[in-house]
Formats: sequence, C-alpha cells, structure tokens
Amino acid sequence: MNVTPYVFFNGNCAEAIAYYQKVLGARVRSQAKYGDTPAKEHVPAEFHDKVIHADLEIGGSSLMMSDDCRPEAGGPGGYSLTIGADSTAEAKRMFDALADGGTVTMEFGKTFFAEAFGSVHDRFGIRWMVIAGSHGA
Repeated sequence: MNVTPYVFFNGNCAEAIAYYQKVLGARVRSQAKYGDTPAKEHVPAEFHDKVIHADLEIGGSSLMMSDDCRPEAGGPGGYSLTIGADSTAEAKRMFDALADGGTVTMEFGKTFFAEAFGSVHDRFGIRWMVIAGSHGA
C-alpha cells in the first residue's frame, strides 16, 4: 500500500509539469488532456487542451496532478509536498528554483530538526517543504 498526492491546478497544470521537470528532474510517466478522452463531451471547450491526468516521478516518489475544470474549483489547498535532498547544496538549489516567482514562507536554513529546511509556495500556489539532513522528529 502507498499514498500518492494528487494536486489540482487552475488551468496551468502543463506549465507546472514542465517546470517540475526542469527544476526537480521530474519524469512524466503518463499525461492526457481532456480533449483526448471521453470527458471531452462533459467539459467546456476551453478545457479540451487542459490536463485531465498526469503521473510524475520525482526521485522515487509519485505525484499525480490535473487541471480542475469545476466552476467552484479554488486551486491548491491545505497540504504541503515535502521533498528531501541528498545534500544541503541540492536542497538549496531546489528551494531557490521553487521560490522563483513564488513566495517564501520560511527562509531556507539550518533548524533544530535538519541541516537545511525551507518552505515555499511555488508560482502555481503549491506549498513545498524542502529538507536535507533530517534529524528525525
């Protein structure tokens, strides 16, 4: 058994996928658009080129995502994705990349529980916690 996070975007999922490929080395395992599925008949035409489902591999983990076509969709909510790095330098590189165009919510630095930690909302509104050298909880 495993738990896989599934995050929803407000029409910019494809842009997020490309960005995560660039800054996190994500690999797209699968990706489909609304217009390429039977869902095409049930969504507005402006969603036909949006992502209905994508499965990314980041390191040894999965991240699933899509564009939310519901009128009441409000975008990312109460959660955080945590990414662990093998070194402080790699954690800093990822943190800085995710912070580009985003909002830092906790500056990157040494903490009582890790050699390096920082929290950021990326340019898509996704909250990331980046950590290296965890001392456990």
